This record gives sequence, C-alpha cells and structure tokens, in this order.
Amino acid sequence: MSGRPGPTADQPPRADTTKKTGTAGTGSASTTAPTPFASRAARVGSLARGALLRWLVLALAVGAWQLAARAHGSVYFPPPGRIARHAYDLWFSGPVSQLFLTDAAVDNILPSLGRMAVGFALAAVAGVALGIAVGRSHRAYALCNPVLQFARAVPPPALVPVFVVVLDFGTQMQIASIVFSAVWPVLINTADGARNVDPLRLEVATVLRLTAFERLWLLLLPSALPRIFAGLRLSLSLSLILMVFSELLPGTANGIGFTLTDAQSRSDLLTVWAALVLLGALGYLLNTGLLAVEKRLIGSRRPT
Repeated sequence: MSGRPGPTADQPPRADTTKKTGTAGTGSASTTAPTPFASRAARVGSLARGALLRWLVLALAVGAWQLAARAHGSVYFPPPGRIARHAYDLWFSGPVSQLFLTDAAVDNILPSLGRMAVGFALAAVAGVALGIAVGRSHRAYALCNPVLQFARAVPPPALVPVFVVVLDFGTQMQIASIVFSAVWPVLINTADGARNVDPLRLEVATVLRLTAFERLWLLLLPSALPRIFAGLRLSLSLSLILMVFSELLPGTANGIGFTLTDAQSRSDLLTVWAALVLLGALGYLLNTGLLAVEKRLIGSRRPT
C-alpha cells in the first residue's frame, strides 16, 4: 500500500508555524490596540478641547460686548471691563481676614447664599424622601401624581404672596418660598426613578432577603440617582430664582435682590449690572459643582 512517505532520520519533521503565526498575529494586534494610557490621554485631550472651545466662545462674547459698549458709549450699557472692576471694588477688595470680601459682600452676598442653601437643602431632603415613598407604591404614585403635576405647573413667584400673608416678610417667608417651589422637581424625578427599578433586581433582592434599608440603600437609591440629580439641578435653578425674587419684595434689608432694588432706586446702573453678572456667575459655579458631585457619585455607582 503506497502512501506519502513519512519523515526519516535524514529528513526532520516540518516545523509547526501555527504558533509563530498566531504569536505574530497577536503581537501585531497588541501593537495596534490602544493602551489604557493612550485612551486616558485621548479622553483628557477631548475634555481639554471642549473646555477650550467653551472658554473661547465666552471670550468672544465678552469681547463683542466690550467693543459694542465702547462704540455705543451708552451709560445704560457699560463695558464688561468696567463692570468687573466695579464688582471687584464693591465686593471682593476686602482684607485677607475676611477672605477678600468687603463689608458689602458680607452683608448682602453671604445672607443670600445662606438662605438659598437652607432652602435648597430642605427641598432636596424632603423631595428625595417623599419621592422614594411615593415611587415605591404604584397605588400611591397613581393617587399623588395629579397633585404633583398641578403643583409643579404653578409658577413659583406666584406663590410668594401666599407666604407673605402666612409668614409675613422676613427670612422665614423667603426660605419657605424657596423650599415649596424647589421641592417638586426633586420629588417627581425621584418618584420616577424609584418606579423604574429593574424588575430583575427586585427579584434578586427578594431572593437575597434584603431588609427594607438594604433595598433602599443598595437598590432604590442607586437606580434613582440619575433622576434625582436631574431634579436637583432644576431645584437649584429655582432656588436661585426664588432667592432673588423674595429679596426684591418690601421688608428685605439685605441680599443680592435687595442690592438690585436699592441700586435701581439710586439709578446706579453699574451696580445693577454687577449684581446681574454676579448672579450669573453664582448660577454657573453652583451648577458646575453639582455636576461634579453627580459625576463622582454616578460614576462609581452607575446602575446597569
């Protein structure tokens, strides 16, 4: 029976090149695959380009404002450089012992931020607690949803006169108006987040016999966290708006809103513009800080 001759002593067996080829292919793939350092560098570069683009747009807008104000020369439309100098002299040229804050800043900016912080904190705590309670029960959500939607639709400034009648002018009225107006976005978004928990996760929690607190801490809150922060961002904006609006009313003796009305009554338009720019800067900084906290928490506990 004839066949292909096998290898002899004088003719060594042919070397298997499969491993070499596979190794070479793997080596080629490893050289082309991005390394973690390269991916991180690309991500940092993308973020840097985005930040640079945003600041470039802001610089162009400020430059256009500066040129238009100088060309027009109107007292009602001062250039941004003059507004910035006035804001610095008015609020941020104080001694080091006061963290460079002037007496005007201590008397007006800090009380406003304090009232807003208290109102926002109370609204956040109440909104999350009530939202989790409502969202866990389908019947409670069905019963409360019309009331929640109605309360959310009421313009927040329209409720301030009600609080003036009930609480009179003062800090209590200002904080109450902030809390009542800012609680609804947090409550509604938290309830929606608690309702949309993955049913498979609920079954796993039942199998593992998790306690009510463990369900809340390990399941409901992480799943609802993105919606909670969406409500908190809206609530923060409403808190800033209601802070200013409540300080525009008679009976207020300090605050950024009081500074606006006082400067308007004295026809001090430069201070009016400085207060408006200050409010915009505060809103941007507060929102940026909240976004950083959101990214930190959701990045480490993002629900799947």
